[in-house]
Amino acid sequence: MSSLNARSRAAHVALPVSEPQHDAESLIANHMALVRRIAWHVHGRVSSASEVEDLIQTGMIALVEAARHYRDQGHAFSTYATLRVRGAMIDSLRRGATQCRSAMSKRRVLAKARTQFEQTRGRSPCDDEMASAMGMSLSEYIRYVEAAQSVRQVPIDEHYSDHLMAFAEAGPDACDVIEMAQSQSALAKAIAQLPTREATILQLYFVDELNLDEIGATLKVGAARVCQIKKVALKRLRTLLEE
Repeated sequence: MSSLNARSRAAHVALPVSEPQHDAESLIANHMALVRRIAWHVHGRVSSASEVEDLIQTGMIALVEAARHYRDQGHAFSTYATLRVRGAMIDSLRRGATQCRSAMSKRRVLAKARTQFEQTRGRSPCDDEMASAMGMSLSEYIRYVEAAQSVRQVPIDEHYSDHLMAFAEAGPDACDVIEMAQSQSALAKAIAQLPTREATILQLYFVDELNLDEIGATLKVGAARVCQIKKVALKRLRTLLEE
């Protein structure tokens, strides 16, 4: 009987269910291309409403949030992320459209008040005079003008991290820049040691982008001779760089 009771009690014990853990960094890195595809698709339908880079930034933030909150419940992360990313882009466009319409309306009111003042006084009004003409205080008028500029800033401090690939710069880092500068310096020194004709042919071929016939016509030699000199120059250049 005691054994039966023990089994009964064990059956009612709620065992913790372990949810599969997902690496948010990997999910973000593997689905950045998805964000770009969605951004271009949305941009293709409303190209005049937003820049594609703005949509990509909005989508990247949504992707980060999706990766942080994703739990495997039988559907792939790409499906979940697509809904979140597309929804964030659409919401951003809707907010932008509303703000743009409001800003345009305010600009029309400002233009009308300015035109009326200029027609009456024969000169452009200052801020105090515009505020008085519109029945506002100066501070209210300044806020009204700022709202008419249709500039929208979205803080991303809560989502930004230096360690997230989603916010990594596409350009070369400092180490790459230094290495490139060193390589260019070494190459310039090596070219300076080449005979004049060899250096000239490399300049015309790689920098000025002339073909062999054009170089031959410039130097008054045949294209075959130009090709031969170029090969010798490149071989000599490799040797100098190795040294």
